[in-house]
Amino acid sequence: MEQLYRITQNPEVMGGKACIRGMRVTVGMIVGQIGAGRGIDDVLSDFPYLEREDILQALRYAAWRAEEREVVLASG
Repeated sequence: MEQLYRITQNPEVMGGKACIRGMRVTVGMIVGQIGAGRGIDDVLSDFPYLEREDILQALRYAAWRAEEREVVLASG
């Protein structure tokens, strides 16, 4: 997990959720913004203390977590 060195978890920060560099910015918040159609540059503009690599690692972390467990989805 060397490529995810910017992702941190601390029980005293955001309830232990995966965050960016110990800040109160969660991976879920970043992934939610991207999933809602916002681009990386939009997120960087809204959160100027973030860096492009923060967002890329958040997306890699989310992909890794999604592969980690089986999720049953309702079929349409």
